[in-house]
Amino acid sequence: MNQVDSMVPTPWNKTTTLADLPRLAAARWGDAQAVVFKDQTETFIEQATQIDRVARGLIAAGVGRGDRVGVWLNNCPEWIHLLFAIARIGAIQVPINTRFRTADAAHVIRQAECSTLITHDTSGPIDYWAMVDEMVPSAERSADGKINAKDFPGLARIIIKTTDASAAAPFGAANWRDLGRDPDPTLDAELEARTAAVVPTDAAFIMYTSGTTGFPKGVVRNHLFLRNQVDRVRILGTTELDIMYNYLPLFHIFGYLDGPMLSMATGNKQILVETFDPEACLDAVEAEGVSQFSGFETHMKSLVEAQKRHARDLSSLRIGIFGAGTNSAVPIMREGLEVLKPFRPITAYGMTEIGGNACLSFMDSNDEQICETSGRPCDGFDFRVIDPDTGQEQPFDVSGEIVLKSYNVMTCYYKKPEETAKAYNADGWFLTGDMGYMRADGFLRFLGRYKDMLKIGGENVDPMEVEAYLQGHPDVAETAVIGHPDERLTEVAIAFIAPRPGRTPSEDDILAFCRGKIASFKIPRHIIFISRLPMTSTGKVRKVDLREQALTTLENI
Repeated sequence: MNQVDSMVPTPWNKTTTLADLPRLAAARWGDAQAVVFKDQTETFIEQATQIDRVARGLIAAGVGRGDRVGVWLNNCPEWIHLLFAIARIGAIQVPINTRFRTADAAHVIRQAECSTLITHDTSGPIDYWAMVDEMVPSAERSADGKINAKDFPGLARIIIKTTDASAAAPFGAANWRDLGRDPDPTLDAELEARTAAVVPTDAAFIMYTSGTTGFPKGVVRNHLFLRNQVDRVRILGTTELDIMYNYLPLFHIFGYLDGPMLSMATGNKQILVETFDPEACLDAVEAEGVSQFSGFETHMKSLVEAQKRHARDLSSLRIGIFGAGTNSAVPIMREGLEVLKPFRPITAYGMTEIGGNACLSFMDSNDEQICETSGRPCDGFDFRVIDPDTGQEQPFDVSGEIVLKSYNVMTCYYKKPEETAKAYNADGWFLTGDMGYMRADGFLRFLGRYKDMLKIGGENVDPMEVEAYLQGHPDVAETAVIGHPDERLTEVAIAFIAPRPGRTPSEDDILAFCRGKIASFKIPRHIIFISRLPMTSTGKVRKVDLREQALTTLENI
């Protein structure tokens, strides 16, 4: 067993599940700090104890084995407690993007058939309870917390984490603080029985993503993804001596893996924050000896700019994972290597359906491999690049669609058999919808998306979803959403709208229709009004023409 293997509490085997990890980590690292959040700290023992308290509270609340539990919380220790507590009682976590608003969140809660929703009353400027109240009005809630919502027939309970810990929960909701009060010590036996019944092939979580086509779909993942996480640890070389600064949202596969999963696997301390602030991140590197952080090219760009504004001592900074390979990422990664020395990022390729790291570079990869590739396929992944029209495998350095086979591909899209079937070709290869090429050195280069999927600041945005929402505006006859280059976010959404005859909506009208209803990153940056959309002979919108028109139109704004 090598040094890195020795730092993993239990190398992946056929019986390990998320339910096992808190006690394994507590047994190995005990009183070492597991997580720091604002003025809160928890050791591994304290974390495991709190996870079991929350698990017993969920059982007492009525959450059953196989129930889907929606977690609509910003980064906080309670999110981590829920991740493992839900697994320990044999239920399934449904992380909900905290930037979602009523229409987005309602889709997830309804489609996942959540029995339980756990969220904030308010968090910062966002009033989550007001959105819950809009989705499940008071007439559908009773004083004893029973839910009878016509739009969410499976929803049985709402649990609210109040900003003031001593405050009462809103009418018809249970209070989060009651969940961790050890309501009934006799529940110990049931918790142990439920934990023992969890097997690796059980669903662990359903994470919603726009994927490559269509509206947000629930990606079902079982506990077998832990094997891939152990491979990730071996490549990163993370140990209990490392300190991870995690600004990535826990509802995203990236933050989920690089935060609580990494800490449980290696004993490293995680400094968890609610939002990304490049100045605060680099201050923590200097003051706390942070050795790792990860992210997307937008994070790297902001971190480089922050270091240029005010140089910090980054000597403790060692490693992290960053997506790379696209033309826009290359100069950003090169500058990061120069400005953030001695930081050596490991570049990666992944998606929710195949795991956060299907490809990774290595600690000894050269600068060119770091900046211009997305790493090499990880163990257990067979990659090919094919001609999307013929299905034939492409030679080295010739672009095509990235496809793969792996133990780590999702179980399915939740209750979407047709979409699941369409995700594979006739030979059983998973179709990523991404463009790239394989190099002679075995490294993959990701170039972008074949489909029209947008990537806005690291978030996948399906233009068809935004178009469908805009179509609900009474003044909109037809609409098309495209991506437009943006220096900070890589790209932003631009909506072309053909108004209904006799209607003259303004840009402010359309944007007001979106605010508070769909996630802020999905809201178009600009609205361009047009008499009619350009179409092909087969009736498809010619988005290539719209992209060219946007470049010309917005050049003058």
